[in-house]
Amino acid sequence: MKKSLKKRGQKFIKKFSKASFKVGAESKEHIRENIIGRFSHIANIKLLILEWGLLVVALIMLAITQAFWFGDSYAGNVWSTGGTYIEATTGDVNSMNPLFASTNSERTLSKLMFSTLVAVDRSGHLAPQLAEYIKPNENGRVWTMRIRDGLKWSDGEPLTSEDVMFTLDLIKNPAVNTTYDANLANVKFSLNEAGEIVFSLAYPYADFVSALTIPIVPKHILSDSDPKTLIEDNFSISPIGSGPFYYNATQSSPTTGEKTFYLSSNPYYYKSQTMLSSFAVHVFANQNDIINAVNAGTVTATAELTEAVNDRITSAQFYHKNSSLNSGAFIFFNMSSQNVNDVAIRAAIRQGLNMAEIRNGAPDTIALDYPLLESQLKLENYPALPEYNFESAKTRLAELNGSEKKTLELATVNSGFLPKVAELVSNTLSELGYDVHVSTYEENQEFISNILSKRNYDLLIYEIELGADPDLLPYYHSSQASQSGLNLSNYRNALVDDLLLAGRETLDESLRIKKYERFLEYWVANVPAIGIFRPNLTYYYNRNVRTFSDDLRLVTALDRFSDVNTWAVNTTTKNKTP
Repeated sequence: MKKSLKKRGQKFIKKFSKASFKVGAESKEHIRENIIGRFSHIANIKLLILEWGLLVVALIMLAITQAFWFGDSYAGNVWSTGGTYIEATTGDVNSMNPLFASTNSERTLSKLMFSTLVAVDRSGHLAPQLAEYIKPNENGRVWTMRIRDGLKWSDGEPLTSEDVMFTLDLIKNPAVNTTYDANLANVKFSLNEAGEIVFSLAYPYADFVSALTIPIVPKHILSDSDPKTLIEDNFSISPIGSGPFYYNATQSSPTTGEKTFYLSSNPYYYKSQTMLSSFAVHVFANQNDIINAVNAGTVTATAELTEAVNDRITSAQFYHKNSSLNSGAFIFFNMSSQNVNDVAIRAAIRQGLNMAEIRNGAPDTIALDYPLLESQLKLENYPALPEYNFESAKTRLAELNGSEKKTLELATVNSGFLPKVAELVSNTLSELGYDVHVSTYEENQEFISNILSKRNYDLLIYEIELGADPDLLPYYHSSQASQSGLNLSNYRNALVDDLLLAGRETLDESLRIKKYERFLEYWVANVPAIGIFRPNLTYYYNRNVRTFSDDLRLVTALDRFSDVNTWAVNTTTKNKTP
């Protein structure tokens, strides 16, 4: 058996060897005939080979040249992560606790470091922020809110409904003395078994959501703090928040007194982490210093300047854009003051003020005659305003005041066009026979406490926010004529109180229009205030950065931060997809 297998193997090897030899011989002959044998013909076609070679080289060179010339058309600059955005502000920072934010600088820091229960979205309407939902019952007197799951503070600790309840208790505590108390007047709240916060209102409120633009503070940090001295707590200089950025450090300039607050991107921000690595808020003493910083290029942007200073901006790197705001500048009469408590005196002063000339002190703004905006509610009838008549007003005031020359205390803040408007109003009042003392304050906590809260003025020229929805109760209802309220005129009228309550309670727009038309009749007749202008936000920014979208509809200037997580200062080159 083994011998038979051996013979078969030997035969197979012999056959394979013969076949291999034959194939090899044929291959050599094929190479000799078709390749080596044809070398002799090259001389006959060398010109053709040269031409084809040159053509190939030319095509390669053209391809390389095209790659260099048109490379930019295949790539583009796109915004990338990283970098620091520096915004210039004015107004002292006495506290970074958002419950006490009163100056522009403090409000800016609050917006960047703290999230609110609701906030204005891109469309200019209020929408849940920390809240997952907010819904009313059938009559609008009970509202139920749930906090989003998975929220965290910037230190990584969970943010829960307990933090919200803690914040609401602080706001309601009279020892804390925060202006947010007005948001929760006559409102009770509790935490139900489902973990929802239930708000019980004394009256139906169709726009209660607007009262919940409240920044939330951490219970695990402040639970042991004394409410009476909360503003002095260490939290005021080193806060923990839940906004797009968290506090990092403060740098002070020993020569200028300026301060820069450095914030870092919050990795726990509930929306998405910001493209910016950090955000710096540089606090300047005044607008002149900001103009110098803009021209020197040491800041990225500012919302503190008006278009009136545009001729002083010499840097070609800076653009500016204007966005309308739902705010208004008014002359408020302190109706508790003996100097202007007589409606006849207030009416005469209004008649003697040439509002067209006074508004010239606030160029590029919109004239504002009434405390309601057309974008809020389209009224059918507006009460007529008395015509300007200086001589008639002067005669009438002389009759009312007698021979004694009276002194008027006129207060305003160092913001925008307000000082210039105050100067123009003061000049007219002097011509009307008054001795006018004008006081211009920095808009800080001291101004809030000593001037606004105490109504320490006869007249006040000041801007107020009118909101996305018409609700004038905070500014003209008798319940708000208190130190913690915003009724800056100390206006008290029982019929007006009823109209304002009815206006905020009803969901019927036609009925709401009638209530507010009637209110405006009282407002014009009683003269608690005089409308001046509706301001714009003029935003100066470096043209090489991406700031807030032009599509944003702003209610307040701070709403520019609604899309701050998309702001950027860095770019990178990226190939385009065909």
